[in-house]
Amino acid sequence: MVLMVLTAMVSAAPARAQSDDDKRYNIIAPEPWLPPKYKSPRGSTEHVAMPPPARTPQPRAAVPPALYVPQTGRTLPNLPSAAPSGPNGTETAQDRAARCAHQAGVYGSAAGDRSVYIGSCINQ
Repeated sequence: MVLMVLTAMVSAAPARAQSDDDKRYNIIAPEPWLPPKYKSPRGSTEHVAMPPPARTPQPRAAVPPALYVPQTGRTLPNLPSAAPSGPNGTETAQDRAARCAHQAGVYGSAAGDRSVYIGSCINQ
Protein backbone atom coordinates (compact mmCIF):
# COMPACT_ATOMS: atom_id res chain seq x y z
CA MET A 1 0.00 0.00 0.00
CA VAL A 2 2.78 2.40 0.88
CA LEU A 3 4.46 1.54 -2.38
CA MET A 4 1.32 2.47 -4.34
CA VAL A 5 1.01 5.84 -2.59
CA LEU A 6 4.70 6.55 -3.14
CA THR A 7 4.36 5.63 -6.83
CA ALA A 8 1.33 7.91 -7.21
CA MET A 9 3.21 10.83 -5.63
CA VAL A 10 6.24 10.34 -7.85
CA SER A 11 4.14 10.13 -11.03
CA ALA A 12 2.17 13.27 -10.07
CA ALA A 13 5.34 15.34 -9.52
CA PRO A 14 6.29 15.66 -13.22
CA ALA A 15 2.77 16.77 -14.13
CA ARG A 16 2.92 19.54 -11.54
CA ALA A 17 6.40 20.57 -12.70
CA GLN A 18 5.17 20.68 -16.29
CA SER A 19 2.29 22.97 -15.35
CA ASP A 20 4.81 25.31 -13.66
CA ASP A 21 6.85 25.40 -16.86
CA ASP A 22 3.73 26.24 -18.85
CA LYS A 23 3.22 29.34 -16.74
CA ARG A 24 6.81 30.51 -17.08
CA TYR A 25 7.44 29.64 -20.73
CA ASN A 26 4.58 30.50 -23.06
CA ILE A 27 5.71 30.60 -26.69
CA ILE A 28 2.48 32.30 -27.76
CA ALA A 29 2.89 35.28 -25.42
CA PRO A 30 4.24 38.41 -27.13
CA GLU A 31 7.93 39.05 -26.62
CA PRO A 32 8.47 42.09 -24.40
CA TRP A 33 11.44 43.33 -26.46
CA LEU A 34 9.45 43.67 -29.70
CA PRO A 35 7.79 47.00 -30.47
CA PRO A 36 4.00 47.08 -30.47
CA LYS A 37 2.15 46.47 -33.73
CA TYR A 38 1.59 49.48 -35.95
CA LYS A 39 -1.74 51.20 -35.50
CA SER A 40 -3.04 53.69 -38.02
CA PRO A 41 -3.02 57.22 -36.63
CA ARG A 42 -6.53 57.80 -37.94
CA GLY A 43 -7.86 54.48 -36.77
CA SER A 44 -8.49 53.29 -40.32
CA THR A 45 -8.52 49.56 -40.87
CA GLU A 46 -8.92 49.72 -44.65
CA HIS A 47 -5.91 49.04 -46.84
CA VAL A 48 -5.13 51.30 -49.74
CA ALA A 49 -5.18 49.39 -53.02
CA MET A 50 -2.24 50.42 -55.18
CA PRO A 51 -2.75 49.99 -58.92
CA PRO A 52 -0.17 47.75 -60.61
CA PRO A 53 2.60 49.64 -62.39
CA ALA A 54 2.14 50.12 -66.10
CA ARG A 55 4.23 47.66 -68.08
CA THR A 56 6.27 49.26 -70.79
CA PRO A 57 7.06 47.11 -73.80
CA GLN A 58 10.68 46.02 -73.82
CA PRO A 59 12.59 46.62 -77.04
CA ARG A 60 13.58 43.40 -78.76
CA ALA A 61 17.24 42.66 -79.25
CA ALA A 62 18.55 43.40 -82.70
CA VAL A 63 19.20 40.20 -84.63
CA PRO A 64 22.76 40.09 -86.02
CA PRO A 65 23.15 39.83 -89.80
CA ALA A 66 23.20 36.51 -91.61
CA LEU A 67 26.27 34.33 -91.11
CA TYR A 68 28.32 33.04 -94.06
CA VAL A 69 29.55 29.46 -93.61
CA PRO A 70 32.67 28.92 -95.79
CA GLN A 71 32.60 25.11 -95.41
CA THR A 72 29.21 24.80 -97.08
CA GLY A 73 29.21 28.07 -99.03
CA ARG A 74 25.81 29.02 -97.62
CA THR A 75 24.59 32.08 -95.80
CA LEU A 76 22.43 31.18 -92.83
CA PRO A 77 20.16 33.71 -91.12
CA ASN A 78 20.46 34.30 -87.39
CA LEU A 79 17.45 33.40 -85.29
CA PRO A 80 16.13 35.94 -82.77
CA SER A 81 17.16 35.40 -79.16
CA ALA A 82 14.48 33.51 -77.22
CA ALA A 83 14.66 35.60 -74.05
CA PRO A 84 17.22 38.40 -74.01
CA SER A 85 18.15 38.87 -70.37
CA GLY A 86 20.35 41.95 -70.56
CA PRO A 87 19.31 45.46 -69.57
CA ASN A 88 16.53 46.84 -71.77
CA GLY A 89 16.16 43.48 -73.51
CA THR A 90 19.67 43.35 -74.95
CA GLU A 91 21.37 40.07 -75.74
CA THR A 92 24.09 39.06 -73.25
CA ALA A 93 27.09 36.88 -74.06
CA GLN A 94 25.31 33.89 -72.51
CA ASP A 95 22.21 34.59 -74.60
CA ARG A 96 24.36 34.76 -77.75
CA ALA A 97 26.13 31.49 -76.93
CA ALA A 98 22.81 29.74 -76.30
CA ARG A 99 21.33 31.16 -79.52
CA CYS A 100 24.36 30.08 -81.58
CA ALA A 101 24.34 26.56 -80.12
CA HIS A 102 20.61 26.33 -80.85
CA GLN A 103 21.12 27.53 -84.42
CA ALA A 104 23.86 24.96 -84.98
CA GLY A 105 21.38 22.27 -84.02
CA VAL A 106 18.60 23.76 -86.14
CA TYR A 107 20.70 24.09 -89.28
CA GLY A 108 22.43 20.72 -88.81
CA SER A 109 24.75 19.79 -91.68
CA ALA A 110 24.08 23.11 -93.43
CA ALA A 111 26.12 24.78 -90.66
CA GLY A 112 29.16 22.63 -91.43
CA ASP A 113 31.45 21.87 -88.48
CA ARG A 114 29.34 22.54 -85.40
CA SER A 115 32.10 23.92 -83.18
CA VAL A 116 33.43 26.22 -85.93
CA TYR A 117 29.92 27.50 -86.63
CA ILE A 118 29.25 28.21 -82.95
CA GLY A 119 32.59 29.99 -82.54
CA SER A 120 32.10 32.21 -85.58
CA CYS A 121 28.51 32.94 -84.58
CA ILE A 122 29.52 33.98 -81.05
CA ASN A 123 32.38 36.17 -82.31
CA GLN A 124 30.22 37.84 -84.92
